[in-house]
Amino acid sequence: MKATVGERGQVTIPKPLRDRLGIRPGERLEFTEEPGRLVVRKADIEARMRSVFGTLKLPGTVDEAIEEMRGPVVLPPEP
Repeated sequence: MKATVGERGQVTIPKPLRDRLGIRPGERLEFTEEPGRLVVRKADIEARMRSVFGTLKLPGTVDEAIEEMRGPVVLPPEP
């Protein structure tokens, strides 16, 4: 399959490839270069999540933070 690079550097990925690889509108792609090749991969959401894992500093435990966000449990009055 072939595609043409437009004036602004844009390329349309052929539909059979988009369908086969599950590439949807708005999906992020990663571009890398290998000797003599341009390589395109679907951006790995898990890798992005791992890159920020542990950056949030909480004053206590996660359970304490969740309990504080939820607030006290209020039971409805009995009928």
